[in-house]
Amino acid sequence: MINVNQLYFTYPANKHKTIKGMSFRVEEGEIFGFLGPSGAGKSTAQKILIGILKGYSGSVSVMGKEISNVDKDYYEKIGVSFELPNLYNKFTALENLNFFSSLYSGSKEDPKQLLESVGLEQHAHSRVSSFSKGMKMRLNLVRSLLNKPELIFLDEPTSGLDPVNMEKVKDIILNKKVEGKTIFLTTHNMNVAEEICDRVAFVIDGQINVIDSPRELKLRYGQKKLQIEYRENHQMKSSVFSMEGLRDNEEFMNIIKFKDIERMHTQEAMLQDIFIKVTGREII
Repeated sequence: MINVNQLYFTYPANKHKTIKGMSFRVEEGEIFGFLGPSGAGKSTAQKILIGILKGYSGSVSVMGKEISNVDKDYYEKIGVSFELPNLYNKFTALENLNFFSSLYSGSKEDPKQLLESVGLEQHAHSRVSSFSKGMKMRLNLVRSLLNKPELIFLDEPTSGLDPVNMEKVKDIILNKKVEGKTIFLTTHNMNVAEEICDRVAFVIDGQINVIDSPRELKLRYGQKKLQIEYRENHQMKSSVFSMEGLRDNEEFMNIIKFKDIERMHTQEAMLQDIFIKVTGREII
């Protein structure tokens, strides 16, 4: 779906390159996470993929066509949800969706059903100026789905959302994957990326440090150990065992057989910890 090879980009007013030789592929039907702190170059790369920024060097192919050569038909096939919602504040939620829907010529989603999917059906006739940030983010998300896009670009789609609405948004994204859609997710929320992305790219200073699935990264950088917490003589105790040869570990087997176990979990690394270990930087 996306094939980027040796991408470089410099803003006209900046002497230093923002994108420094990025290369990556996004397969059709996958959720691809672009992870990194603010200023890493994530949004710049996304804007190039969307076709907003020109003047790059290298190759950027989307749906088999170089992005510098795409025409207006390209925008019938993609959906975009920017980090800062681009909505008309004096319009109601439904008026916004109806207006943006009118810009597309192909098959479209029902705006009322989209509002219902993010819990905004009761606010369909309320002006967007009265919306909270979270409400605007949800409306902005479904606006990107109006034209039934094959490729969906989402920039921080869970920003400003409470836990309940965050789950709704994650479910929508996962359902789009089930439908065969491709999602390019730009975020610094490691928990969201870990839960829904098929693969992630760590982006720092305009470069990609590593690309892999969250599972493989956790296996590669995590500890193959098991922590078990249990009660003994009315006291809580904790022991850690290597997962290799665990069934032959007499101490572990005795705890399993004879102790009152309260918790047991592997000591796998979190994606946030792996990012810091690989890049030497924290996500802020």
